[in-house]
Amino acid sequence: MRKLSFIVAVLALASCGGRTAGTLPVGPDDTPEAVLAKAVRVVPTPLQRHALENGFAAFVHFGPNTFTGVEWGSGKEDPSVFTLRQPDTDQWCAIFREAGIRRVILTAKHHDGFVLWPSRYTQHGVAASPYRGDVVKELAASCRKYGLEFGFYLSPADLYQMEAPDGLYGNGSAATLRTIPREVSGRPFADRTTFQFEVDDYNEYFLNQLFELLTEYGPVSEVWFDGAHPRRKGGQQYDYQAWKELIHKLAPQAVVFGKEDLRWCGNEAGETREAEWNVIPFAQDPASLDMFDDRTDADLGSREVLLAQEKPFWLHYQPAETDVSIRDGWFWRNDDEQAVRSADDVFDIWERSVGGNSILLLNVPPDTLGRISPRDSAVLAEVGARIRDVYSTDLLTGARRKVVDGALEFTLPLAIRFDRLELREDLSKGERIEAFALDVWADGWQEVARGTNVGNRRILRFPEQNALKLRVRILSARAEPEIASVSAYYTR
Repeated sequence: MRKLSFIVAVLALASCGGRTAGTLPVGPDDTPEAVLAKAVRVVPTPLQRHALENGFAAFVHFGPNTFTGVEWGSGKEDPSVFTLRQPDTDQWCAIFREAGIRRVILTAKHHDGFVLWPSRYTQHGVAASPYRGDVVKELAASCRKYGLEFGFYLSPADLYQMEAPDGLYGNGSAATLRTIPREVSGRPFADRTTFQFEVDDYNEYFLNQLFELLTEYGPVSEVWFDGAHPRRKGGQQYDYQAWKELIHKLAPQAVVFGKEDLRWCGNEAGETREAEWNVIPFAQDPASLDMFDDRTDADLGSREVLLAQEKPFWLHYQPAETDVSIRDGWFWRNDDEQAVRSADDVFDIWERSVGGNSILLLNVPPDTLGRISPRDSAVLAEVGARIRDVYSTDLLTGARRKVVDGALEFTLPLAIRFDRLELREDLSKGERIEAFALDVWADGWQEVARGTNVGNRRILRFPEQNALKLRVRILSARAEPEIASVSAYYTR
């Protein structure tokens, strides 16, 4: 590693550059050195980078399950069970903003097939319920009011369309040329864009509903898909290439979770990997895939994993989203027995996920009155206060910095107490650091903690230190480090 570039990169706080490549192929003749060099060249798209830097998003599970008290609907629920009067989406967004959340994702349609907006293409939803309103419209408006980004989850699985006598899911229909959106008498679209795809009945239905959600509720920042299936029927396949074309055309500012843009972390418990690499290998070109397998291995992108891949393969930038619920279960059931995570627990998950090179997606389900429970809101208020209290004051501000023997040293005018160290890499220059260490000076250098990869943000946690001098040593890197910032904090 040449030390000069390290000095320039660190002390200049390397600026953002353009995108080199979000995907690169690895050929049979690529040497190990070439594989690692290509991994460094794979960088996030602007949308992926924005999602990573935002860091903290809210998931809102809401639907018939809220009123029936179950986690998995059957698709046979009568819409009359959805007895909502009026959701207080302003309350949701005020609570989310106070917690430091920047994006909200609503379950517009869960696996039961019930839709939270008055769709032109089904009566199985709010249009047939006592509510007869539009939860998607209410939340999108509140997000704009409170300065939050809006996204939605549209479940690929649909039990209603499986169970209904005239259901479209797995009905054996042939793929024929269809125009999207399909015209519905009396309900024209303001957006006159149309598409033509050769798809079957269910994919047409899905595309029509995507069109509604992407054109009638303002900007969409994230479209969320998953691979969960209570059951399947008729060998139904999804034409994601058609879905992708629709999304990219109608919502070019939206990342897609569960596909090429963002991936599942591998669990729903808030657990994080010791090293969460965003550049990971694919056996096929991700641009051509309809299905993206869940990645649950403990190591997805270390140099050992990359160099062990059978060639040819593709290196692709795909950050992890850590989804976890604040409650025991994804839907609200009651306020008497259903456990709610403590502020300590949620703050711990935030530090490990946001501070572990991933995105935190925290589910906060409203109750049957369409409000977030005081139990949940109290936790979120405390978490938001802690994040602001701890991470708004960088204790290294004003420190003298220099590079000595390849390590970045900080000398402060007065000793500081700290128990957190945060590193950020310049994402436009790729993921480079594989391991680093923190030392403090106390009659000689003493190692305090070690970290793995950095990426967007790596937060080290360790017992309280009191020091005038500290240093960061790079233990292993794929290329010359390009560090954007180093900060120290104290949790008190």
